[in-house]
Amino acid sequence: MGFFNSLFGSTSGSQTPNKNNINWIPLVQADQLTELINRSSEKPQLIFKHSTSCGISSMVIRMFESNYPFTADQADAYYLDLLSYRSISNLVADTFGVRHQSPQLLVITNGKVVAHDSHGAITDLDLSQWIKTDAV
Repeated sequence: MGFFNSLFGSTSGSQTPNKNNINWIPLVQADQLTELINRSSEKPQLIFKHSTSCGISSMVIRMFESNYPFTADQADAYYLDLLSYRSISNLVADTFGVRHQSPQLLVITNGKVVAHDSHGAITDLDLSQWIKTDAV
């Protein structure tokens, strides 16, 4: 099983990933959505919906993390464990009008989803369209 866990990611536990430079914020309470929406006028907010029991989701999040060039000053990145917080995922879908998928990435600015994608297409999103990369 070690080979498959290294290839597809372990399915045990619901720990928040903490790799590379992504400062993941666990999305675990409904009231965080209000805060997230408010902060989206200051800087982009990302929500990564991840199924910890899905090999594809594990592979996509690792690819996303390994290619993520932004800092916490440029965007907030929320991590949503779908198995533990499915009700929060449903609330995200209702709040932003984006049908649930897994894995899924939503980009929120000024209270609205400006981009979203799922599965392997997540890594094709050019986040620099919404996240400022130049020094302020």
